[in-house]
Amino acid sequence: MRSLPLAFAAVLAAATLVPALPVHAAAVPTVQITRIWYNSPGSPDAGANSSLNGEYIQVKNTTRRAVSLKGWTIRDTTRRSDHVYTFGAFTLGAGKTVTLRTGKGKDTLTTRYWGRSGGTLAYIWNQTKDTGYLRDPSGKLVDSCSYNSSRAEYVNCA
Repeated sequence: MRSLPLAFAAVLAAATLVPALPVHAAAVPTVQITRIWYNSPGSPDAGANSSLNGEYIQVKNTTRRAVSLKGWTIRDTTRRSDHVYTFGAFTLGAGKTVTLRTGKGKDTLTTRYWGRSGGTLAYIWNQTKDTGYLRDPSGKLVDSCSYNSSRAEYVNCA
């Protein structure tokens, strides 16, 4: 009978030696914003397509399985409806990154285009301070990334 309490004490002692996972480990989203390049070369300018495409946001699938992004949205803090990008039928491969450029171009497996044009108001990302939001099709916030600096051209988010 004496061995039962000793065995229980050994299990209890071993359990207290197992390190706990950091709180942030459980909070890592399966799809996350990894970078916002907000100060594109040549901006501010008249909104040339090459300059618009110089600003972008990158989203990475951190899982080992493909994720459908159909209906997912990306937006900044502006409340205007034209500052919301909604993914159409698009699947982000396991461990892959997609770049969403502000201007126009041909969509590929690694690059999507917001399709904006029309001058300086076509830019999405403010040059000094903004936040990018990634939401799933139900509108649930999956990830966000903020910056507050005019001394840099981009922010790494992950």
